[in-house]
Amino acid sequence: MITGKTKLLGVIGDPIEHSLSPVMHNAAIAKLQLDYVYLPFPIKPENLPTAISGFAAIGLIGFSVTIPHKQAIIPLLTEVSPIAKEIGAVNTVWRTETGWNGTNTDVEGFLAPLKNYNQNWHQTTALILGYGGAARAVVAGCAQLNCAKIQVVGRDLQKLKAFQNSWQNSQLAVNLGIHHWQQLPDLIGESNLLVNTTPVGMYPHVDESPVSAELMEKLPRNAIAYDLIYTPNPTKFLQIAKEQGANAIDGLEMLIQQGAAALQIWLKQQVPVDVMRQSLRQHLGLIDN
Repeated sequence: MITGKTKLLGVIGDPIEHSLSPVMHNAAIAKLQLDYVYLPFPIKPENLPTAISGFAAIGLIGFSVTIPHKQAIIPLLTEVSPIAKEIGAVNTVWRTETGWNGTNTDVEGFLAPLKNYNQNWHQTTALILGYGGAARAVVAGCAQLNCAKIQVVGRDLQKLKAFQNSWQNSQLAVNLGIHHWQQLPDLIGESNLLVNTTPVGMYPHVDESPVSAELMEKLPRNAIAYDLIYTPNPTKFLQIAKEQGANAIDGLEMLIQQGAAALQIWLKQQVPVDVMRQSLRQHLGLIDN
């Protein structure tokens, strides 16, 4: 029962109707028997400042941040955590007496499923598709794994150079290289970890992949193909990768782990990660209801 006493949490993005965050957060809240509700808020980029002011006015406790707001929201925050500053992207925000604080839980979320692989990370070449806020968390995660090379590929050379320059004073990305998308055929054959951080293949464009089947043939067998997209499950990108013998990781566990870390910040207590995972798998039809 939602009443005037119910505390509000949410997620902002554009688009946001595909988000599964409300499913897992509300499942955890129900398990904990707390008077909270987690809602999706569709916010256009031009409306972001107005929305943040509005959230303060209605007493929102905190919210998640997804595409395209992870970097744009930073100037609107009172305080930003060191890891979020280093990455240059925020995915979790909470209200304090002095304003809005932000951090980034995407790094720990990204790394969580990779712990299941006995990979020689210091000999691994990571190839990252895209250069947005999510890509920044992946670069930081790969740096924490001590990957030998971290290659970022994109279509806009000017944005790629800006991406590279933004890491100049950081120890997180000392092995970072940037490449135009045209170089992808030469890079994919020497990559052990291929990560899609672009929205290509996301609902409703479920038949698209950032990498063609022909190009995916160059990916070494037993390489790891990791798609940050979690719906559809699996994505076209991962379907193609698995056909080539790659180990496929979808964005579901990253979503769960980053979300659990955020919920813990908002509620100031441990949260039932297993309940969050089960709720999503049931929602996606990956296990029986």
